Amino acid sequence: MLAILGGVLTLSQLALAAPAVGAPTAPGTLTQLHGTSGCLVDRSKPLPGCESVRALRGPAPFLGSSAVAISRDGKNVYVASSSSDAIAIFRRDARTGKLTQGSGAAGCVAAKGAGGCAKSRGLNGPNSVTVSPNGKNVYATSVISDAVTTFRRNRSTGALTQARGASGCVANRTTPGCATGRALDGPDVVTVSPDGDNVYVGAFVGNAVAVFDRDSSGALSQPSDTTGCIVDTPADGCATGLALVAPEGMAISADGNNVYVATAVSNAVGVLTRNPTTGALTQATDGTGCIVDSPIAGCTTGTQLAGANAVAVSPGDDNVYVTSLASNSLTTFDRTASTGQLTQQTGTSACVIYVFAVGCSLGRALSAPEGLAVSSDGASVYAAAFKSGAVDVFNRSATGGLIQKAGRAGCVTTNAARDCTPGRALREVSSVAVSPDGRHLYSAAFASNAVGVFKRAR
Repeated sequence: MLAILGGVLTLSQLALAAPAVGAPTAPGTLTQLHGTSGCLVDRSKPLPGCESVRALRGPAPFLGSSAVAISRDGKNVYVASSSSDAIAIFRRDARTGKLTQGSGAAGCVAAKGAGGCAKSRGLNGPNSVTVSPNGKNVYATSVISDAVTTFRRNRSTGALTQARGASGCVANRTTPGCATGRALDGPDVVTVSPDGDNVYVGAFVGNAVAVFDRDSSGALSQPSDTTGCIVDTPADGCATGLALVAPEGMAISADGNNVYVATAVSNAVGVLTRNPTTGALTQATDGTGCIVDSPIAGCTTGTQLAGANAVAVSPGDDNVYVTSLASNSLTTFDRTASTGQLTQQTGTSACVIYVFAVGCSLGRALSAPEGLAVSSDGASVYAAAFKSGAVDVFNRSATGGLIQKAGRAGCVTTNAARDCTPGRALREVSSVAVSPDGRHLYSAAFASNAVGVFKRAR
């Protein structure tokens, strides 16, 4: 049966025509930069045709679908490198997209200053990184340290300096030089509210979302009452939520009113309402606070959300997208602006899936999708497929529905695939980010120890 199905799919794929020679490149299509500008790899694991850099071992680990961040001014790209215990720092050429790494401490920050990097505390196994809206700070989670670290960013050079004393990191357990926080067991994702007032951390092992207030210097403090965390299983000092087992992805709507959480074991996307004044999070229990793959009391049932991983909100806050690793799927939700409520789209617009399933459209090279990004113009959605070693390219319609681009334009992969564009340094790719100007996409691949650099057609 599988052989027959495989044959049908192959014929269908072969029917997808490649662009004619000389034809203009369709908007959203990715082209990897030529030569060593197209990929940067850790110097301990060199790859032919890629530039060797420092502090890039094991970027974007399996628990780390948000390991690439770009500053809002477009000047810098930051990568969480779990095996290097480091954040790699790159300067970005806005015209070409090319990345360069500074020498010494300007090019990376690492635990104990390894590899000539600046020194850091609480940075063992970093797996997620984000930049504050004002560009003054960078925050990273570290799954081994059970911590979130705070860095001051030099907005001219992009260099990072960890804040001094206990304001430089908050850890789940007593850690020298760090403040002690709550609900930070196995942190997997970190994000900053659009107004810059709050930082939120999803804790994979702790089944929780930790809430922090952010002051003018970028320092974090956790409220001492139950507004400081929301957990799946009742715990002293935290509010209790629904379908929050193993948070892996998180995104905040541009209006700042909602935090969306993708949870891998609950197989769900949680809808949290944010108080824009205090930053506190609450969750409804009437079915509007979560959408799950299988029925859970208090949640609405959706489809193809097994192993929900990354979540992204479209420009304009009209749609929310979720990758689900176990379902091999990318799902689409409409968002109600007044309430933040999500409704999964119907028919084949509800989901794109790698293995055939009734009710979904078919995706190629979408095995074990993790990372997710929406272009700033809202025209394209990109998914990083860990097992396929691919970045998949989708057109986004006026209604928010997704259709994978036809032919080779629909995916770039390191693995051999006749219906994808060949790429480099994409083995176990799990994070992607699009530059604010929409010109380039950057990927991080764990097994390749690499960052990929792509030009995006507009």
